[in-house]
Amino acid sequence: MDMPLSTATVSAGGAEIPALGFGTARMTGEECRRAVETALEVGYRHVDTAQMYDNEAAVGDAIAGSDVDREEVFVVTKVHPDNAAREEVLATTRASLDRLGLATVDLLLLHAPSDRVPLTETLGAMNDLQSEGVVDHIGVSNFTVGGLDRARELSETPIVTNQVKYHPYHGQADLLEYCAEHDVCLTAYSPLAEGAVPGDDRLAEIGERYDKSAAQVALRWLNQQPPVAAIPKAASPAHIEANAEVFDFELTADEMAAVADLEDDAWERLAATLGLR
Repeated sequence: MDMPLSTATVSAGGAEIPALGFGTARMTGEECRRAVETALEVGYRHVDTAQMYDNEAAVGDAIAGSDVDREEVFVVTKVHPDNAAREEVLATTRASLDRLGLATVDLLLLHAPSDRVPLTETLGAMNDLQSEGVVDHIGVSNFTVGGLDRARELSETPIVTNQVKYHPYHGQADLLEYCAEHDVCLTAYSPLAEGAVPGDDRLAEIGERYDKSAAQVALRWLNQQPPVAAIPKAASPAHIEANAEVFDFELTADEMAAVADLEDDAWERLAATLGLR
């Protein structure tokens, strides 16, 4: 099984989201620009940023300076929850586009639920940005199953993803089941558990069978789940490239279950739902 990085996608709500993206949280300035530039050279076609990250300008500079056509890059940014009121959504999203140097963003997310602005107001503004043509798709981040269900009910357009923390030590069984049943992508941030995965002996042992690292096994485990896209972050060219080399092997059903940090019955139920058994 050998699927090029740039062609592996998750279909959700009319969007084709590259299954492996490049995360940029906690990277700013020149470090961020160089990392995104390298990621595009390696073959990543999904780049994730946010107003909160203070790096949209660096991401935009990397995209502008790349030999990759803009149309080939799926760019995601996020509205800060403090900017969830209608006029703030409109103004700050346009400011994000200015910093990115883009006329349109492929996917706009609400970074987290707001405790002061009704969700219907925020989503209404995001829908209006879609109507204007400056946003192609919308989604949410850090929402529970109930919150995601409510967002889908309130939005005039599909909520194509919920971006949440998901890795072998942090399960998302209920959310995954919901996403699989309702045509929503689960975008996994911190997929390498902020550096904990590379030292995992269980993952390393599985990886030895395929000449892969523990990190590559964890990313493959995520991408092998149909509704899941993963957005690992890396600064060094070596790690950026290694994280991309996860489409030339396939874990068995038993290996998928061994990686899962879920109760056995929860994983069996999830595996059946996702067609992994």
